[in-house]
Amino acid sequence: MTEKAYEISLELFEGPLDLLLFLVKKDDLDIHNIPIAHITKEYLAYIELMKDLDLDIAGEFLVMAATLMAVKSRSLLPSEQSALEGDEGPDPAAELAQKLLEYQKFKEASKFLAGRGDEMAGVFYRGAPHFEEAEKSPNVSLFDLMAHLRVILAGAEDDSQTVEGEEFPIEEKMEKILFLLSERPMIPWEELFADERRRRGIIACFLAMLELTKLQKIFIRQEGNFGKISVFKKEDAAAEIPGETDVQH
Repeated sequence: MTEKAYEISLELFEGPLDLLLFLVKKDDLDIHNIPIAHITKEYLAYIELMKDLDLDIAGEFLVMAATLMAVKSRSLLPSEQSALEGDEGPDPAAELAQKLLEYQKFKEASKFLAGRGDEMAGVFYRGAPHFEEAEKSPNVSLFDLMAHLRVILAGAEDDSQTVEGEEFPIEEKMEKILFLLSERPMIPWEELFADERRRRGIIACFLAMLELTKLQKIFIRQEGNFGKISVFKKEDAAAEIPGETDVQH
């Protein structure tokens, strides 16, 4: 994107099972009977988008991709051959569904405990710091952001004819976002990309938003599951952009 590489490793970024659960819920699929061809296509699309964003893809994401491809290949075998192979070991599709069900239980338990933590957040002890709602972590995952980004990228112009030497510095996109928020405390997600036409420009703007989130200059909120996304400025955020902004967390 620019001469300087931007390493982004966010707490929002979760694992391959999180991505699979996200895709199952997003497309309202039956976790007991997942259409392997569909889920594999969607999963690989997100892997490609991660590569476009220069995100550091952990090995387990690639292992899961290989697993899905293997399950998909097996599902395409003739029924007789599939039955024979099924006698040789457990059904990988059933194993995957079981893993997702178990992981979902852990996620629900984690959500319950987080809820208990929120209840206790209203209890303050003498000398304990108080944080306003705007200071809390965003309620949107990186996968939610990527899902919305895919919609924006679907309308992008073809980058194959990009003028040589044309750049989309992330620092400029960060300045643009802060300018949009200079007179309003909130802007809709889509407005960040309203003047972006090129795919590389859209991706640069997306990375700029993640960078500003890491620098705690903005925060992101979503209206319910898969709802609209809004970007807010933090009242105490400084306007200047650091010259060097490698992000590691």
